[in-house]
Formats: sequence, C-alpha cells, structure tokens
Amino acid sequence: MGKFDVIIIGSGPGGMAAAYDLAAAEKKVAVVEADLWGGTCPNRGCDPKKVLYGAVEAQDAVRQLETHGFSTVPKINWDELMAYKETFTQPVPTQQKDGLKQAGVQTIYGSAAFKDKHTIIVENQEYQADTFILATGQRPAILEIPGKEYFDTSTEFLSMKELPKTMIFVGGGYISLELANIANSCGSEVHLLHHNDRPLKGFDEELTADLIDQLEARGIHFHFNESAKQIVKKETQLEVQLTSGNTMLVDRVFCATGRIPNVEALNLEEIGVEYSPKGIIVNDYLQTSVENIYALGDCLQKALPKLTPVSSFEGSYLADRIGKNKVEKIVYPVIPTIIFSSPKLAQVGLTDQRTIDTNKFDVQVLDLSQWFTYKRVNEPLVKAKMVIEKATGLLAGASVLGNEADQLVNLFTVMINQKIPAEKINQLIMLYPTVGSDLSYLY
Repeated sequence: MGKFDVIIIGSGPGGMAAAYDLAAAEKKVAVVEADLWGGTCPNRGCDPKKVLYGAVEAQDAVRQLETHGFSTVPKINWDELMAYKETFTQPVPTQQKDGLKQAGVQTIYGSAAFKDKHTIIVENQEYQADTFILATGQRPAILEIPGKEYFDTSTEFLSMKELPKTMIFVGGGYISLELANIANSCGSEVHLLHHNDRPLKGFDEELTADLIDQLEARGIHFHFNESAKQIVKKETQLEVQLTSGNTMLVDRVFCATGRIPNVEALNLEEIGVEYSPKGIIVNDYLQTSVENIYALGDCLQKALPKLTPVSSFEGSYLADRIGKNKVEKIVYPVIPTIIFSSPKLAQVGLTDQRTIDTNKFDVQVLDLSQWFTYKRVNEPLVKAKMVIEKATGLLAGASVLGNEADQLVNLFTVMINQKIPAEKINQLIMLYPTVGSDLSYLY
C-alpha cells in the first residue's frame, strides 16, 4: 500500500499545477490518471483545436487581401494539417508523465474509486493519503435519441484522418461554432442545429448575431429552433431525422450539447462527498463536504467559465492551501472568455446587457473596421462594446468581435483587474500601429 501526503486524481492542467507546486513544497505526492496524461486540453481539446485554427487564420488573412496583393486563396490540406497537429499531441502523454516523475511525483495509471475518505483503490491496489484533490475534468454529453451510437464528439473531430464532405453539428455553443468554422474553412459542407434561436448563450447578443451573419456568409448553414430526433445508418452515410420532420443525409454527425463531469466512478456517495449532475460541490476553499478532500477544475459545479487557465489557477491555490497552510478563501480575478471563430468573439467583465445598470454605467459601441489597425489588412467586421463606470471612468467590461479580439481583450483584462484608468493608458507609449496603440482611443 502506498502512503502519500496528497493524492491528485486527474492529470489535467489543474491537477498538474497542484502536483508540481506541492512537490516543490516537499510534499509526498501521487497523481492518478485513467486516460491520457495531461488531460483533455493538450491531448484532445484546446491545444489541437488551436493548431487547426492556425491554418484557418492564415487562410482568412489571405482571403481578406484577395485582389489586394493576392490573386488566389489557398486551400487547406486536411491530411497535412492533421499530420502537423499530431506533432503537438502525440508526445504529450509521455512528456507530461515524465515531467511528473522528474519532479518527484509518483504516477499511478488506472481508474480510482474511494474505499474510505483516506483510501482509494486503483487497479486492485490500495493507496492512502492525508489529503485528496479531485481533478477529473469532464467529457462530452451525448444527446439521448435513437441512433445516438452514431454521434461523434469533439474528440473524434480532432482525430479525423479524412475530412468528411458533409457534416452536422448539434448544439449552439462555442465548441460547435469553433469546429464548424474549421470544417467549413477546410472545404466541408457544414450544418449546425440549435434547439432555439439564441446560440452562444452568455456572449453579447448583438455581437453574436453579427458573428452568425459572418459565418453564414462563409457558407455555414444554421438551422435554429431545430434539433436531431433520430439518426439512422444509410449505407455509408447517416440520415438525421429532425424535430421539424425534415431529414438530412450527411457523412458525420457531431454532438456538442454540453459536457458532464467525470465523477460517477469515484464512489463519492459512499464517503459523503456531495455532487450534482453539474459537478462536485465545494466551498470558498475548494473543499468538498469531506474536509480532507478538495476538488478543482471542470469537474466542479460552478458558475465560472470552465477553462484551462481557471483550472491551473485553482491548482496553484490548492497547492498553497495544502502545502503552505494558506488560510484565505480563493479569490478569482475577472476572467476573459473567447470563441476562436472567423472572426473571434471575446469578452471580459461586465457584459450582460440585461443586468447593466445604465444609471451607473455607460455602454459604448464602436465600429473599428475603418481604424488603420484593421483597415490595412482589409478586415471587414470589427466591433467593440465597452462598459464604463460613470463614477470612476474605469472600464468594467468589454466585448470585441474581430480577428484581434483575443489580444485586445487580454489588455482589457489587465486594465479591469488592475483598475487602470484611461488617463494612465494615455500616459503610455505603445508600439504603433497595433491594438495596444489603439487603447487610448477606445474610451
């Protein structure tokens, strides 16, 4: 039987951050992993997706300058792009596992289940610890309809050897839109079904509508107030029967209707750890209902965005709490979010127009398409929506639609978290012409 100070179940970014910091604090640490070392993000999530999206960005840059220096828009070679993606993902599990070993962390492979609050069983072996951290992440949900076995998910999309000629994405969240945009840019006929007429819930409604218009113009077919009712195999293709009564015949169908926490196999109910279908319930110290068991990342029930940097932030916090006896509650900074589409849609801070008190805040909507930063590359659609506190003049929130939305929102994130007033920005000299040099003109 192995005995440790801390056992972490899950080797994603949050679990890894906690493991490295705890090992540095001279704790005896083990990490248990039942799947790929490194977790979803670097293996079958944000990292490989961003590699594919890099080709889309390059193609978009040329498309904008067609007849303005370029005579043709290059086609994306799916085979070559996927081979390039593999150079990033293939080494990840070995690198992540080796990194833990080099840091003095013991690695244990297999599915963990609690025997009691200080003991887990992995592959018929018992391991004990004073403290546990649950970092098991989440997985794609599958719509419960007849023929659901024919659904693929983002996992299969990011490992496709061949690009299907036709495909359907079911769901109107960021995963559907990002992958639909990649597939469309690579040459597929793409359809997206969403059960109501409001995709990307949580993002600015006006800018979302602009994004959908742009993606429709690129050739993505949106079917709102529509969903899949049944999937039937028809020789080499799939017939999707829709809730409207219509049918569609395509090569692949991808389900992106949400994600569910990986908690069922842990035997949590037997030791009294409370959880719901949305995840493990924790207090302001990321502590579960069992005092020596903590949880972090995407397996939590929480309102905050379930993003890689949020998980890493939580992992570092728990390492300080467990390894350095930190007593303060976790305090999150303002967290930015983004959709990597064409163009990007990013936001930070106060952005929900329904909850903004117009007596306290000014809302400004700016069309930036004629600003030199964007006009020089012939970018057709660039908008920024700024929310400014009247009493202080401080930026309280922002939504940006455009190819440089990620860079601009990162700057806004610093300004909001550090409470930097406009006059301080005006005292800085930034590289010109860049999104940074535009800051002083935005509000």
